Amino acid sequence: MMRNIGSFIGSIFKSPYGVVLIATALWHGVVWWFKIPFNPVISVVVFLLDMVVAFIFVDRLTYFFSQFVLPIQNPKDRQKIFERVQTFDTGGRGPTLFVKNGRVIKHPGEEDKRGPGVIVLDTASAVVLRTDTQIIGPVGPGVRFTEGNQYIASDLGVDLRPQWQYIGPHKTDQPFLNPISNPKVFNDIERRRLETVGLTRDGFEVSPTISIKYRIKRPPRNQPTESGVLSRYEYDPTSVRNAIVREVIELGKSSNKRDRMEWNKLPTHLVVNVWREYIRKFKLEDLFIAKQSEENGLQVIEEMLNKRLKQAEVNTLNEVGQKTGASQESLEFIQLKLRGIEVMEVRIHNVMYDQGMEEHYVKQWSGEWLKNAKKEEDQLNEQEQLTEKLARITAAKNFARLATKNFVAAQMPKDEYTLLENLIQPLKETLLLENRTKSEMDLEVKRLEDIGKWLLVNKADQSQRQGHSR
Repeated sequence: MMRNIGSFIGSIFKSPYGVVLIATALWHGVVWWFKIPFNPVISVVVFLLDMVVAFIFVDRLTYFFSQFVLPIQNPKDRQKIFERVQTFDTGGRGPTLFVKNGRVIKHPGEEDKRGPGVIVLDTASAVVLRTDTQIIGPVGPGVRFTEGNQYIASDLGVDLRPQWQYIGPHKTDQPFLNPISNPKVFNDIERRRLETVGLTRDGFEVSPTISIKYRIKRPPRNQPTESGVLSRYEYDPTSVRNAIVREVIELGKSSNKRDRMEWNKLPTHLVVNVWREYIRKFKLEDLFIAKQSEENGLQVIEEMLNKRLKQAEVNTLNEVGQKTGASQESLEFIQLKLRGIEVMEVRIHNVMYDQGMEEHYVKQWSGEWLKNAKKEEDQLNEQEQLTEKLARITAAKNFARLATKNFVAAQMPKDEYTLLENLIQPLKETLLLENRTKSEMDLEVKRLEDIGKWLLVNKADQSQRQGHSR
């Protein structure tokens, strides 16, 4: 207590009023010591006049120099900064806070103060003010003077700059290998793996690194804030208010505890859910191999992720990852719009999967390969026999058709030589016409020609014998 009294008296002596008091006391002490006559009334009047002059000078000089404490640009803020400076030493002031890149910077105990305060925000920051009973409104870049019952609505401010956020395993992680000896390192790798892990249609676990670029939605036209600051990041009061005030509640998996999701976690939350929805439509090989289109499965999923978070309507995929041509409303885009957030880009890279499971499937396939090959061989042999039998039947029909081409039922040949000649002549013509380039048919054609010559000789001999007999 004595220490507090001493510090109070010391602060008085350090003030302009203390200087006037000490100077007056010393002057009258010198006058009394040298026994110089003086009028007490005049001394009191002069002392009071000095105190009034000191008060006026202190007040006006404080008002003048307080304007340079903060970068205020609005004339009405001069009186407010003067009031904050006046109450700085009295203990009745409120919090003095600085917001940089959306983070609230404060000294210990500042948040407990409830008097008139001041908040300084850089050009990339915004916050929302509230009281215990209502929301006051958003505050953009510049200087904002708060009243005694006002405070920042959330510990997390709003960063107006575009944000990149990465989720999933790092490039150096190997989450699907054997456990690492260091438990802490293994737990960190496992936590990152579980952030994006999804299950393919054929049962493989896939965990990629996903990067999301997003920002607070910007206004149609950039305008100065209440403090007269024109931010290059285009401050939009409505989007800032929605980002802080509107809530998304995430239910805990292990309990019924409800956690309020901060605005900067919503894009990643939606991206992971959509990723897991689409990865179930593809097999592992489909993710890397383009089959019916020029895009593989990963490219299709990345395209759909961007559309789901950036467009009001998107095309749908069927259960095997093929585009159906139909469209549906994007609920993710609506949620982001209501929260005042816009996603600029989503990328998928550094895809990791359990290669041990792939080897297991390969071994299982190899074990049944001989059985499947034997079954396919039997099917091929059966098909070959059927094809051979059909070919024989077809060949017999064609031979019969060609062999009877020159025969007419009403005009049958009278002798056997003419009959045989009509039989081999169409066969010879067909072989010569359809098999010009096949050397193996030359022997058959030569045989038919020999038969034809034999017929001509024997037919002539028969004609001569018939002539002699007559």
